[in-house]
Amino acid sequence: MTGNSALKMDANIVVLGTDNVGKSALAVRFLTRRFIGEYGDIGKLISSVGYYLTVYSALPQQDPSSGSPTREKRLQWAGGFVLVYSICDRASFNTVTRLTQSIKAAKDYLGLEKVPITIVGNKRDLHHRRTVLSEEGRLLALASDCQFYEVSAAENYHGVLMVFHGLVKRVREFRLIAAKKPGGIKGIVKSMSAVFARRRTDSL
Repeated sequence: MTGNSALKMDANIVVLGTDNVGKSALAVRFLTRRFIGEYGDIGKLISSVGYYLTVYSALPQQDPSSGSPTREKRLQWAGGFVLVYSICDRASFNTVTRLTQSIKAAKDYLGLEKVPITIVGNKRDLHHRRTVLSEEGRLLALASDCQFYEVSAAENYHGVLMVFHGLVKRVREFRLIAAKKPGGIKGIVKSMSAVFARRRTDSL
């Protein structure tokens, strides 16, 4: 299978990053193979293969323990994250670093299953304006157990395809791992309830 035909599965992917790093360009390039330089607020996109992409500038900035309904809803909905920075913008790279930590901390606090994260350095075609080295992106991904790609949404569809192909593959792997685990905290509570119910029955 090639192209999007290799990605036929339901997958909720959230694309995050600061303004002007190419989040929407990346998503639209993947779904349509076209590059368009200017976008409004495109919100949620769906491809013909049941593939959902939601583009946000960032997660709500509350502390993970604040219990923000919006933050929790987005974290629960997402099957995977694409965190995008521009290789020409140091501040956008720093934001991705914080987002990686924030997502992992919030997932842990809320007791949610771990999900895959892919870090993407966009605007590779503007290498003459580079302020973030490729090695920095690779080291961040390695330290965070994330995938890493450098791409140009403007010039190369194949690179963008590889980003989402790799992430969907990891979403599938994570789902298989989660399916083999016990039911987590809900399963523990259910098991304990069953034990106490049996004890009450035995005592009668």
